[in-house]
Amino acid sequence: MVLFLVAIATLPAGAQTPQNNNNSQGGNIVYGVIGGATTPADAMGKILRVVHNNCGERPQVGKVFKMRGTNLDEAFFTVVNHSKGNKPMAGMVFAIASGPNRIEAAMISDDALRFNSTANPMLTKLFNQWHPGGAGQPSGPATGGGSAPPAPLHQVVAPDSSASVSIPNGWSFKGNGGTMIANGPHSEVVGLNYTRLAANPMAQRYGSPAGNNGKIVYPSNVDPVRAFPDLFRLFWRANGGNPDLRVAQAQQVSAPSGQRCVHATGHAVLGGQGGAEQDMPEFEALLCTTAPGPMGNYFVALSMSLIPPNLANQERATVGAILSSFQVNQAVVSREANAMAAPAIAQIHAIGQAAMQRAQADSEAHEQQNRTWEAQQDSQDRRGQAVNNYLLDQTVLQDNDMDGHGTVGHGTVWNSTAEALVKADPNRYEIVDTPYFWKGVDY
Repeated sequence: MVLFLVAIATLPAGAQTPQNNNNSQGGNIVYGVIGGATTPADAMGKILRVVHNNCGERPQVGKVFKMRGTNLDEAFFTVVNHSKGNKPMAGMVFAIASGPNRIEAAMISDDALRFNSTANPMLTKLFNQWHPGGAGQPSGPATGGGSAPPAPLHQVVAPDSSASVSIPNGWSFKGNGGTMIANGPHSEVVGLNYTRLAANPMAQRYGSPAGNNGKIVYPSNVDPVRAFPDLFRLFWRANGGNPDLRVAQAQQVSAPSGQRCVHATGHAVLGGQGGAEQDMPEFEALLCTTAPGPMGNYFVALSMSLIPPNLANQERATVGAILSSFQVNQAVVSREANAMAAPAIAQIHAIGQAAMQRAQADSEAHEQQNRTWEAQQDSQDRRGQAVNNYLLDQTVLQDNDMDGHGTVGHGTVWNSTAEALVKADPNRYEIVDTPYFWKGVDY
Protein backbone atom coordinates (compact mmCIF):
# COMPACT_ATOMS: atom_id res chain seq x y z
CA MET A 1 0.00 0.00 0.00
CA VAL A 2 3.02 2.26 -0.17
CA LEU A 3 1.91 4.02 -3.38
CA PHE A 4 -1.73 4.65 -2.51
CA LEU A 5 -1.44 8.36 -1.74
CA VAL A 6 0.65 9.16 -4.80
CA ALA A 7 -2.21 8.04 -7.03
CA ILE A 8 -4.61 10.66 -5.64
CA ALA A 9 -2.33 13.52 -4.58
CA THR A 10 -1.93 16.62 -6.77
CA LEU A 11 0.90 19.10 -6.44
CA PRO A 12 -0.01 22.78 -6.83
CA ALA A 13 2.84 25.23 -6.81
CA GLY A 14 4.67 25.19 -3.49
CA ALA A 15 2.75 22.18 -2.18
CA GLN A 16 4.39 19.70 0.13
CA THR A 17 5.50 16.70 -1.92
CA PRO A 18 3.76 13.43 -1.00
CA GLN A 19 6.14 11.17 0.82
CA ASN A 20 6.12 7.37 0.85
CA ASN A 21 8.33 5.75 3.43
CA ASN A 22 9.15 2.16 4.17
CA ASN A 23 9.65 2.34 7.91
CA SER A 24 12.81 0.55 9.03
CA GLN A 25 10.86 -1.16 11.80
CA GLY A 26 8.11 -2.22 9.40
CA GLY A 27 5.04 -0.66 7.85
CA ASN A 28 4.38 2.13 5.35
CA ILE A 29 3.92 5.87 5.85
CA VAL A 30 2.33 8.18 3.27
CA TYR A 31 1.42 11.86 3.50
CA GLY A 32 0.80 14.90 1.31
CA VAL A 33 -1.82 17.12 -0.32
CA ILE A 34 -5.01 15.42 -1.57
CA GLY A 35 -6.11 16.85 -4.90
CA GLY A 36 -9.81 17.57 -5.32
CA ALA A 37 -10.61 17.16 -1.62
CA THR A 38 -12.59 19.99 0.00
CA THR A 39 -12.89 18.66 3.55
CA PRO A 40 -10.84 16.33 5.78
CA ALA A 41 -13.63 13.74 5.53
CA ASP A 42 -13.44 13.96 1.74
CA ALA A 43 -9.67 13.46 1.84
CA MET A 44 -9.95 10.45 4.12
CA GLY A 45 -12.63 9.03 1.84
CA LYS A 46 -10.37 9.40 -1.20
CA ILE A 47 -7.54 7.58 0.57
CA LEU A 48 -9.83 4.78 1.71
CA ARG A 49 -11.30 4.41 -1.79
CA VAL A 50 -7.79 3.87 -3.14
CA VAL A 51 -7.21 1.29 -0.38
CA HIS A 52 -10.45 -0.35 -1.50
CA ASN A 53 -9.37 -0.39 -5.16
CA ASN A 54 -5.90 -1.74 -4.41
CA CYS A 55 -6.99 -4.39 -1.91
CA GLY A 56 -10.16 -5.50 -3.64
CA GLU A 57 -12.52 -4.92 -0.71
CA ARG A 58 -13.95 -2.02 1.30
CA PRO A 59 -11.93 -1.17 4.43
CA GLN A 60 -13.66 -1.50 7.79
CA VAL A 61 -13.34 1.95 9.35
CA GLY A 62 -13.73 2.96 12.99
CA LYS A 63 -15.20 6.21 14.25
CA VAL A 64 -13.54 9.47 13.23
CA PHE A 65 -12.05 11.47 16.12
CA LYS A 66 -10.10 14.68 16.51
CA MET A 67 -6.56 14.05 17.70
CA ARG A 68 -6.27 15.70 21.10
CA GLY A 69 -4.76 19.19 20.93
CA THR A 70 -4.92 19.43 17.12
CA ASN A 71 -7.44 19.82 14.29
CA LEU A 72 -6.39 16.50 12.80
CA ASP A 73 -9.18 14.03 12.03
CA GLU A 74 -8.08 10.44 12.59
CA ALA A 75 -9.62 7.01 12.05
CA PHE A 76 -8.47 3.40 12.41
CA PHE A 77 -9.13 0.87 9.61
CA THR A 78 -8.60 -2.79 8.75
CA VAL A 79 -8.78 -4.49 5.36
CA VAL A 80 -7.85 -7.77 3.68
CA ASN A 81 -5.43 -7.18 0.81
CA HIS A 82 -6.60 -9.70 -1.79
CA SER A 83 -3.92 -8.56 -4.24
CA LYS A 84 -1.24 -9.68 -1.76
CA GLY A 85 -2.46 -13.17 -1.01
CA ASN A 86 -5.44 -12.18 1.17
CA LYS A 87 -3.17 -10.64 3.78
CA PRO A 88 -4.97 -8.79 6.66
CA MET A 89 -3.81 -5.18 6.91
CA ALA A 90 -4.38 -2.46 9.52
CA GLY A 91 -3.75 1.25 9.53
CA MET A 92 -4.73 4.78 10.48
CA VAL A 93 -5.65 7.76 8.31
CA PHE A 94 -5.33 11.45 9.24
CA ALA A 95 -6.55 14.61 7.50
CA ILE A 96 -6.58 18.35 8.12
CA ALA A 97 -7.55 21.54 6.30
CA SER A 98 -4.18 23.31 6.08
CA GLY A 99 -5.27 26.32 4.01
CA PRO A 100 -7.94 27.62 1.61
CA ASN A 101 -8.94 24.76 -0.72
CA ARG A 102 -6.03 22.72 0.60
CA ILE A 103 -6.46 19.42 2.44
CA GLU A 104 -3.51 17.38 3.62
CA ALA A 105 -3.72 13.77 4.71
CA ALA A 106 -1.55 10.91 5.89
CA MET A 107 -1.79 7.19 6.35
CA ILE A 108 0.21 4.58 8.20
CA SER A 109 -0.36 0.90 7.46
CA ASP A 110 1.18 -2.49 8.00
CA ASP A 111 0.43 -6.18 8.19
CA ALA A 112 -2.29 -6.55 10.84
CA LEU A 113 -0.15 -8.97 12.86
CA ARG A 114 2.68 -6.40 13.06
CA PHE A 115 0.67 -3.20 13.32
CA ASN A 116 0.50 -3.19 17.12
CA SER A 117 4.27 -3.13 17.36
CA THR A 118 5.01 -0.86 14.39
CA ALA A 119 2.26 1.76 14.85
CA ASN A 120 4.11 3.83 17.46
CA PRO A 121 7.42 4.06 15.52
CA MET A 122 5.47 4.96 12.36
CA LEU A 123 3.51 7.67 14.18
CA THR A 124 6.68 9.11 15.66
CA LYS A 125 8.34 9.21 12.26
CA LEU A 126 5.23 10.64 10.58
CA PHE A 127 4.89 13.57 12.96
CA ASN A 128 8.60 14.28 12.88
CA GLN A 129 8.39 14.67 9.10
CA TRP A 130 4.84 15.82 8.33
CA HIS A 131 3.93 19.41 9.18
CA PRO A 132 0.73 20.13 7.23
CA GLY A 133 0.38 23.76 6.16
CA GLY A 134 3.73 24.56 7.72
CA ALA A 135 2.20 24.50 11.19
CA GLY A 136 4.32 22.87 13.84
CA GLN A 137 3.20 19.38 14.75
CA PRO A 138 4.10 17.53 17.93
CA SER A 139 7.37 15.69 17.89
CA GLY A 140 5.59 12.41 18.47
CA PRO A 141 2.17 10.89 17.84
CA ALA A 142 0.66 12.06 21.10
CA THR A 143 -0.47 15.61 21.69
CA GLY A 144 -1.52 17.82 24.53
CA GLY A 145 1.94 18.74 25.74
CA GLY A 146 4.19 16.11 27.23
CA SER A 147 1.80 13.27 26.36
CA ALA A 148 3.23 9.80 25.93
CA PRO A 149 2.75 7.95 22.64
CA PRO A 150 -0.01 5.33 22.45
CA ALA A 151 0.74 1.92 23.88
CA PRO A 152 0.76 -1.11 21.56
CA LEU A 153 -2.77 -2.36 20.98
CA HIS A 154 -4.30 -5.70 20.09
CA GLN A 155 -7.76 -6.25 18.69
CA VAL A 156 -10.49 -7.88 20.76
CA VAL A 157 -13.96 -8.85 19.61
CA ALA A 158 -17.24 -8.79 21.53
CA PRO A 159 -18.49 -12.29 22.44
CA ASP A 160 -21.37 -11.93 19.98
CA SER A 161 -19.04 -10.61 17.23
CA SER A 162 -21.09 -7.41 17.02
CA ALA A 163 -18.11 -5.07 17.52
CA SER A 164 -14.34 -4.96 17.92
CA VAL A 165 -11.82 -2.60 19.49
CA SER A 166 -8.07 -2.54 20.00
CA ILE A 167 -6.79 -2.30 23.58
CA PRO A 168 -3.40 -2.55 25.34
CA ASN A 169 -2.24 -5.56 27.31
CA GLY A 170 -3.62 -5.52 30.84
CA TRP A 171 -6.97 -4.04 29.84
CA SER A 172 -10.27 -5.95 30.08
CA PHE A 173 -13.41 -5.58 27.98
CA LYS A 174 -17.07 -6.52 27.78
CA GLY A 175 -19.57 -6.04 25.01
CA ASN A 176 -22.58 -7.16 23.00
CA GLY A 177 -25.17 -5.68 20.68
CA GLY A 178 -22.69 -3.28 19.09
CA THR A 179 -21.69 -1.72 22.42
CA MET A 180 -18.38 -2.29 24.22
CA ILE A 181 -16.59 -1.07 27.33
CA ALA A 182 -12.85 -1.32 27.93
CA ASN A 183 -11.35 -0.94 31.41
CA GLY A 184 -7.72 -0.15 32.14
CA PRO A 185 -5.76 -1.39 35.15
CA HIS A 186 -5.72 2.09 36.73
CA SER A 187 -9.43 2.99 36.48
CA GLU A 188 -9.25 4.13 32.85
CA VAL A 189 -12.62 3.60 31.13
CA VAL A 190 -13.55 3.70 27.46
CA GLY A 191 -17.27 3.25 26.70
CA LEU A 192 -18.17 2.68 23.06
CA ASN A 193 -21.44 3.18 21.24
CA TYR A 194 -23.80 3.53 24.18
CA THR A 195 -27.25 4.38 22.78
CA ARG A 196 -30.44 5.77 24.26
CA LEU A 197 -33.81 6.70 22.79
CA ALA A 198 -34.69 10.40 22.82
CA ALA A 199 -37.91 12.31 22.20
CA ASN A 200 -38.69 15.83 21.13
CA PRO A 201 -40.66 17.63 23.88
CA MET A 202 -43.50 18.29 21.41
CA ALA A 203 -43.83 14.51 20.94
CA GLN A 204 -45.44 14.36 24.40
CA ARG A 205 -48.63 15.73 22.91
CA TYR A 206 -49.04 12.36 21.17
CA GLY A 207 -49.03 10.45 24.42
CA SER A 208 -48.69 10.71 28.18
CA PRO A 209 -45.38 11.88 29.69
CA ALA A 210 -45.13 8.41 31.23
CA GLY A 211 -44.41 7.16 27.71
CA ASN A 212 -41.09 9.01 27.86
CA ASN A 213 -39.79 7.13 30.91
CA GLY A 214 -36.17 6.20 30.26
CA LYS A 215 -35.94 8.53 27.27
CA ILE A 216 -33.94 11.70 26.86
CA VAL A 217 -36.48 14.48 26.33
CA TYR A 218 -34.73 17.23 24.38
CA PRO A 219 -35.30 19.10 21.09
CA SER A 220 -33.61 17.49 18.10
CA ASN A 221 -33.26 20.66 16.02
CA VAL A 222 -30.87 22.70 18.20
CA ASP A 223 -27.22 23.40 17.43
CA PRO A 224 -25.41 20.12 18.30
CA VAL A 225 -22.36 21.84 19.85
CA ARG A 226 -24.52 24.02 22.09
CA ALA A 227 -26.67 21.00 22.95
CA PHE A 228 -23.74 18.72 23.86
CA PRO A 229 -23.56 19.53 27.60
CA ASP A 230 -27.33 19.11 28.01
CA LEU A 231 -27.49 15.86 26.04
CA PHE A 232 -24.45 14.45 27.88
CA ARG A 233 -25.99 15.18 31.28
CA LEU A 234 -29.44 13.90 30.27
CA PHE A 235 -27.88 10.74 28.84
CA TRP A 236 -26.27 9.83 32.16
CA ARG A 237 -29.22 11.00 34.25
CA ALA A 238 -31.37 8.54 32.28
CA ASN A 239 -28.86 5.92 33.46
CA GLY A 240 -29.24 7.02 37.07
CA GLY A 241 -26.17 9.29 37.18
CA ASN A 242 -25.79 12.98 37.94
CA PRO A 243 -22.66 14.08 36.06
CA ASP A 244 -20.48 17.06 36.82
CA LEU A 245 -19.27 18.13 33.36
CA ARG A 246 -16.64 20.76 32.52
CA VAL A 247 -16.32 21.12 28.72
CA ALA A 248 -13.02 22.53 27.50
CA GLN A 249 -13.66 22.18 23.78
CA ALA A 250 -16.52 20.96 21.58
CA GLN A 251 -16.92 21.05 17.83
CA GLN A 252 -19.11 19.44 15.20
CA VAL A 253 -17.35 16.77 13.14
CA SER A 254 -18.17 14.81 10.02
CA ALA A 255 -20.88 12.20 10.51
CA PRO A 256 -22.72 9.49 8.58
CA SER A 257 -25.70 10.60 6.49
CA GLY A 258 -28.68 11.50 8.67
CA GLN A 259 -26.60 12.05 11.82
CA ARG A 260 -24.93 14.97 13.55
CA CYS A 261 -21.84 14.37 15.69
CA VAL A 262 -19.91 16.45 18.22
CA HIS A 263 -16.39 15.76 19.48
CA ALA A 264 -15.70 17.20 22.93
CA THR A 265 -12.96 17.15 25.57
CA GLY A 266 -12.74 18.34 29.15
CA HIS A 267 -13.24 16.93 32.63
CA ALA A 268 -16.16 14.97 34.05
CA VAL A 269 -17.42 12.97 37.00
CA LEU A 270 -20.45 10.82 36.17
CA GLY A 271 -21.90 10.83 39.66
CA GLY A 272 -21.78 13.78 42.07
CA GLN A 273 -19.61 16.87 42.26
CA GLY A 274 -16.05 16.66 40.99
CA GLY A 275 -14.44 19.42 43.03
CA ALA A 276 -11.44 21.16 41.53
CA GLU A 277 -11.22 20.64 37.77
CA GLN A 278 -7.60 19.51 37.85
CA ASP A 279 -8.62 16.70 40.20
CA MET A 280 -11.41 15.44 37.93
CA PRO A 281 -10.98 12.65 35.35
CA GLU A 282 -10.21 13.84 31.85
CA PHE A 283 -12.87 12.96 29.29
CA GLU A 284 -13.06 12.72 25.52
CA ALA A 285 -16.41 12.06 23.86
CA LEU A 286 -18.11 11.63 20.51
CA LEU A 287 -21.87 12.19 20.75
CA CYS A 288 -24.10 11.62 17.71
CA THR A 289 -27.83 12.11 17.16
CA THR A 290 -29.99 10.63 14.42
CA ALA A 291 -32.72 12.43 12.52
CA PRO A 292 -36.09 12.28 14.32
CA GLY A 293 -38.81 9.94 13.10
CA PRO A 294 -42.43 10.86 12.31
CA MET A 295 -43.40 10.81 16.01
CA GLY A 296 -40.40 12.90 17.08
CA ASN A 297 -38.25 10.07 18.48
CA TYR A 298 -34.54 9.85 17.70
CA PHE A 299 -31.42 8.12 19.04
CA VAL A 300 -28.41 9.48 20.91
CA ALA A 301 -25.16 7.49 20.66
CA LEU A 302 -22.21 8.21 22.94
CA SER A 303 -18.63 6.98 22.93
CA MET A 304 -16.34 8.40 25.61
CA SER A 305 -13.28 7.91 27.74
CA LEU A 306 -12.42 8.79 31.32
CA ILE A 307 -8.79 8.95 32.48
CA PRO A 308 -7.69 9.62 36.09
CA PRO A 309 -6.08 13.07 36.21
CA ASN A 310 -2.68 11.77 37.34
CA LEU A 311 -2.55 9.49 34.28
CA ALA A 312 -3.89 11.90 31.65
CA ASN A 313 -0.59 12.68 29.93
CA GLN A 314 0.51 9.06 30.02
CA GLU A 315 -2.77 7.54 28.79
CA ARG A 316 -4.29 10.26 26.57
CA ALA A 317 -2.88 9.03 23.25
CA THR A 318 -3.57 5.40 24.10
CA VAL A 319 -7.19 6.10 24.91
CA GLY A 320 -7.56 8.15 21.73
CA ALA A 321 -6.23 5.21 19.71
CA ILE A 322 -8.69 2.88 21.45
CA LEU A 323 -11.59 5.18 20.58
CA SER A 324 -10.44 5.40 16.97
CA SER A 325 -10.11 1.62 16.60
CA PHE A 326 -13.70 0.80 17.49
CA GLN A 327 -15.72 -0.89 14.75
CA VAL A 328 -19.29 -2.22 14.65
CA ASN A 329 -20.41 -5.29 12.70
CA GLN A 330 -23.77 -3.88 11.61
CA ALA A 331 -24.91 -7.18 10.11
CA VAL A 332 -24.62 -8.87 13.53
CA VAL A 333 -26.29 -5.96 15.30
CA SER A 334 -29.19 -6.02 12.83
CA ARG A 335 -29.55 -9.78 13.19
CA GLU A 336 -29.58 -9.54 16.99
CA ALA A 337 -32.06 -6.67 16.91
CA ASN A 338 -34.37 -8.70 14.68
CA ALA A 339 -34.04 -11.73 16.96
CA MET A 340 -34.79 -9.61 20.03
CA ALA A 341 -37.74 -8.01 18.30
CA ALA A 342 -39.16 -11.32 17.01
CA PRO A 343 -40.90 -12.36 20.29
CA ALA A 344 -42.36 -8.87 20.70
CA ILE A 345 -43.51 -8.87 17.08
CA ALA A 346 -45.02 -12.33 17.54
CA GLN A 347 -46.78 -11.10 20.67
CA ILE A 348 -48.08 -8.07 18.80
CA HIS A 349 -49.33 -10.34 16.03
CA ALA A 350 -51.00 -12.61 18.60
CA ILE A 351 -52.62 -9.64 20.31
CA GLY A 352 -53.75 -8.35 16.93
CA GLN A 353 -55.15 -11.78 15.96
CA ALA A 354 -56.98 -12.07 19.28
CA ALA A 355 -58.32 -8.54 18.91
CA MET A 356 -59.48 -9.33 15.38
CA GLN A 357 -61.20 -12.50 16.57
CA ARG A 358 -62.89 -10.59 19.39
CA ALA A 359 -63.96 -7.89 16.97
CA GLN A 360 -65.31 -10.50 14.56
CA ALA A 361 -67.21 -12.26 17.37
CA ASP A 362 -68.58 -8.91 18.59
CA SER A 363 -69.60 -8.05 15.05
CA GLU A 364 -71.36 -11.38 14.57
CA ALA A 365 -73.13 -11.02 17.91
CA HIS A 366 -74.18 -7.50 16.95
CA GLU A 367 -75.45 -8.70 13.57
CA GLN A 368 -77.41 -11.52 15.24
CA GLN A 369 -78.89 -9.03 17.69
CA ASN A 370 -79.90 -6.81 14.79
CA ARG A 371 -81.44 -9.73 12.91
CA THR A 372 -83.40 -10.79 15.98
CA TRP A 373 -84.63 -7.25 16.55
CA GLU A 374 -85.55 -6.84 12.90
CA ALA A 375 -87.43 -10.18 12.95
CA GLN A 376 -89.33 -9.05 16.03
CA GLN A 377 -90.18 -5.73 14.41
CA ASP A 378 -91.27 -7.47 11.22
CA SER A 379 -93.50 -9.93 13.10
CA GLN A 380 -95.01 -7.06 15.04
CA ASP A 381 -95.68 -5.12 11.82
CA ARG A 382 -97.35 -8.19 10.25
CA ARG A 383 -99.59 -8.70 13.28
CA GLY A 384 -100.43 -5.01 13.33
CA GLN A 385 -101.42 -5.12 9.66
CA ALA A 386 -103.56 -8.23 10.26
CA VAL A 387 -105.45 -6.44 13.04
CA ASN A 388 -105.88 -3.39 10.83
CA ASN A 389 -107.25 -5.58 8.00
CA TYR A 390 -109.68 -7.22 10.42
CA LEU A 391 -110.99 -3.86 11.59
CA LEU A 392 -111.44 -2.67 8.01
CA ASP A 393 -113.05 -5.93 6.78
CA GLN A 394 -110.14 -6.50 4.42
CA THR A 395 -108.19 -9.58 3.34
CA VAL A 396 -104.78 -10.13 1.73
CA LEU A 397 -105.42 -12.10 -1.47
CA GLN A 398 -102.87 -13.91 -3.64
CA ASP A 399 -103.35 -14.11 -7.42
CA ASN A 400 -101.36 -17.03 -8.87
CA ASP A 401 -101.80 -16.02 -12.51
CA MET A 402 -101.98 -12.26 -12.75
CA ASP A 403 -101.02 -11.95 -16.44
CA GLY A 404 -101.96 -15.39 -17.69
CA HIS A 405 -98.34 -16.53 -17.53
CA GLY A 406 -98.13 -17.67 -13.91
CA THR A 407 -97.03 -14.36 -12.35
CA VAL A 408 -97.89 -14.33 -8.62
CA GLY A 409 -99.07 -11.15 -6.95
CA HIS A 410 -100.58 -9.92 -3.66
CA GLY A 411 -103.32 -7.41 -3.03
CA THR A 412 -105.51 -6.27 -0.15
CA VAL A 413 -109.25 -6.37 -0.99
CA TRP A 414 -112.58 -6.30 0.83
CA ASN A 415 -113.52 -9.55 2.57
CA SER A 416 -116.55 -10.08 0.32
CA THR A 417 -114.46 -9.64 -2.82
CA ALA A 418 -111.86 -12.07 -1.58
CA GLU A 419 -114.46 -14.71 -0.75
CA ALA A 420 -116.10 -14.37 -4.15
CA LEU A 421 -112.84 -14.68 -6.09
CA VAL A 422 -111.65 -17.72 -4.12
CA LYS A 423 -115.03 -19.40 -4.54
CA ALA A 424 -115.07 -18.70 -8.28
CA ASP A 425 -111.48 -19.91 -8.98
CA PRO A 426 -109.75 -21.55 -5.96
CA ASN A 427 -106.74 -22.60 -8.12
CA ARG A 428 -105.96 -19.01 -9.02
CA TYR A 429 -106.92 -17.15 -5.84
CA GLU A 430 -106.12 -17.92 -2.20
CA ILE A 431 -106.35 -16.14 1.14
CA VAL A 432 -102.88 -15.15 2.54
CA ASP A 433 -102.28 -15.78 6.24
CA THR A 434 -100.41 -13.22 8.37
CA PRO A 435 -96.95 -14.98 8.38
CA TYR A 436 -96.88 -14.86 4.58
CA PHE A 437 -97.56 -11.16 4.10
CA TRP A 438 -95.14 -9.46 1.71
CA LYS A 439 -93.16 -6.63 3.25
CA GLY A 440 -93.65 -3.42 1.30
CA VAL A 441 -96.75 -4.79 -0.41
CA ASP A 442 -99.14 -6.16 2.18
CA TYR A 443 -97.86 -4.10 5.14
